[in-house]
Amino acid sequence: MEKKRSTILRAMTRDGSARAYVINSKEIVNEAIKYHKTAPTASALLGRLLTATSVMGTMLPEDGCKLTATIKGNGIAGTTLACADYYGNVKGYIQNPMADVPNKPNGKLDVSGIVGGGLFCVSKDVGDDVPFNGTIELVSGEVAEDIAQYYAVSEQTPTLCALGVLVDTDHTCRAAGGVFVQLLPFPDENVIARLEENSKFLNNISTKFDEGMSNEDILKIALNGIEYDIFDELEVEYKCDCSVERTKRAVISLGKTEIEKIFAEQRENGEEEKISLECHFCDKKYDFYREDIEKMFQ
Repeated sequence: MEKKRSTILRAMTRDGSARAYVINSKEIVNEAIKYHKTAPTASALLGRLLTATSVMGTMLPEDGCKLTATIKGNGIAGTTLACADYYGNVKGYIQNPMADVPNKPNGKLDVSGIVGGGLFCVSKDVGDDVPFNGTIELVSGEVAEDIAQYYAVSEQTPTLCALGVLVDTDHTCRAAGGVFVQLLPFPDENVIARLEENSKFLNNISTKFDEGMSNEDILKIALNGIEYDIFDELEVEYKCDCSVERTKRAVISLGKTEIEKIFAEQRENGEEEKISLECHFCDKKYDFYREDIEKMFQ
């Protein structure tokens, strides 16, 4: 059975005033929930960040570039991060996957309640010797507002960002998605006014997807009254790129002295001598026994 993938629709206004992205990220979020076994509010937080970071990855200049977005909150969720490549494939991690609080009075998951205050950070590896890093203080902890603020402050790019994750009663993701609209240099004032008016109708994005709306249906809402062209629709997925080789390098970086200390402690406890590493993004476990490690250092 072919694996289902999420999709990103990309478009631009015909006059070059703005570019727009719509993502249906249900499959990405469900993969994250499966790996991290998150509580509902944690699912919404991680899901929103994964959704946004996937789109942000597709804005990178070329293949091989990577982007990491991190929410360093002082709430019970701890640190939440997501990494994306040029193609929009994404992976993520939340420090406390069981972070959960009562819903807001309106019945919505209280994401800001588990984030607290803190920082939102973006790091871009675009092939230069020094990666680009941008950091702002969290505005709301609801993710979308924080991303819009990041673009306004760190990249001087006015951005509309709407995100949503609908968690079902069985704790799976029932619907998830987002919209990005970014102004380009020298936008038409009439287009700006129209975009601001349309933004009022972009609330409850996940509900729109749950009701059966497509990426193109939501794009029509975001760009209503504005002429635009659709460029393409990308398939994106939750994709971890961990491997035996990368994990070997992590083991070697511990150094022989530290590894021997671990082995000595294991012998004292009557345990088998091995170094075990687990991927934070997909929970895959790698075991390296003494003979394996000796060969690696040779």
